[in-house]
Amino acid sequence: MPRFVGEFESTLDAKQRFLFPAGFKKLLPQDSPVKFMINRGKEKCLTLFTMDVWDSLLTKNFETLDYDEDANVREYQRAFLNGATEVEFDSAGRLLLPKKLAAYANITKDIVLAGALDRIEIWDAVQHDQLLSGITQDRYNELGKLVKPLRQPPTN
Repeated sequence: MPRFVGEFESTLDAKQRFLFPAGFKKLLPQDSPVKFMINRGKEKCLTLFTMDVWDSLLTKNFETLDYDEDANVREYQRAFLNGATEVEFDSAGRLLLPKKLAAYANITKDIVLAGALDRIEIWDAVQHDQLLSGITQDRYNELGKLVKPLRQPPTN
C-alpha cells in the first residue's frame, strides 16, 4: 500500500481535469490500470483513495453496522458515501474532478494535493495555504502531543 507524503500543486483545466503528480504516481503499481475513489473530506477538501484503501475503509466502517435497524447508521452511510465517485487516469495521466465535489471544496482552479499516508487530500490552493498558516509552532507542538502516546509501545 502506498504511503503518500508531501504536497504538490496542480491546476484544473477547462474540463475540470488535473495532472496527477509524478511524485505520487511513482508510488502506484505500474503493471495495471489504477482506479481511485474520490469523495468529500472531513474538512472542506476532497479525499482521493486507491480502490484497495477504499474497499478496506468500507469494510472497517460498515461491516458491523446494522443498516436496517439504526437510522443513525443510515444517516452516516449517506453522509459518507454520497458523492463518492470512481475516477481513473485518462490517456494524458489526468484525473477528472467531479463538479459537485469541486463545489463542495470550493475548488475552482489551483489545487494542492497533500499526502495523508493512505490517501491524498485535494484542497483549493488558497484554502490550503490558510489552513497551514493557521498552525503556529505552539499549535504544532500541541498537536504532536496528541499522537505521541500512540507511538509509544504498550507496557506490560
